[in-house]
Amino acid sequence: MPVRSDVDSVDDSTDDDPSETGLPINELFYSLQGEGTLAGMPSVFIRTSGCNLRCWFCDSYHTSWEPTHAWLDIETIVDRVIEYEQADHVVVTGGEPLMHEQTAELLEELSDAGYHTTVETNGTIYRDAAIDLASISPKLASSTPTPAKDPDGDGEWAQRHEKRRINLEALSQLIEHYEFQLKFVITNRDDMPEINQVIDQLRQQTAVPIRDSDVLLMPEGATRDRLSETRQVTAEIAMEHGYQYTPRLHVDLWNDAPET
Repeated sequence: MPVRSDVDSVDDSTDDDPSETGLPINELFYSLQGEGTLAGMPSVFIRTSGCNLRCWFCDSYHTSWEPTHAWLDIETIVDRVIEYEQADHVVVTGGEPLMHEQTAELLEELSDAGYHTTVETNGTIYRDAAIDLASISPKLASSTPTPAKDPDGDGEWAQRHEKRRINLEALSQLIEHYEFQLKFVITNRDDMPEINQVIDQLRQQTAVPIRDSDVLLMPEGATRDRLSETRQVTAEIAMEHGYQYTPRLHVDLWNDAPET
């Protein structure tokens, strides 16, 4: 059930449009969770629009680089979720869903309705919300849209992205308050020193143990062709370090089709 419409961007702020109520929703659909410890779980996906980062490999381009959305109030969103009677899991994703204050209200309503809620976040923002699983994906230096990698310009976002991409305080709060998984996107072996550094910093900073099994390595790629280039090395790295490998099941099944 797509709800796309072209409107002005909400790309560089954590504030919602004061003239609107509800949330900017890019997509709302039923599919299988493709990533993480719940991979394969039938779930309703609520994709908000707007992001405070600009990963060059973003697989939801129309929520970040070119945000599009319709404004839906919380009641309407919940009603649409309920229409998918097969699902009792809901994934709130983006973009960066925790940019929006109303996301906490939506999660509360979903929890009251009996749904298990996963929030897919880049870990730069903490909110007190009804989150059953925080799927946290810290962004590495390899995600920065340098002039050579920028898909939409000449690196204008590189400095802002690099400054914002790791927020140890927000990451620690998410880990301490919610059941969590740390999901890192692997572009190549050069990512590993930074991943280990971030994990070491978080282990020193948080009161909650971070097990190796809480760390998931995911191959970069929004298409089957690209995954064929990153899948093998990611699996090898996971085995070498004792971290968990996570597939991108939706890409394997449906390639880069929307609403998957």
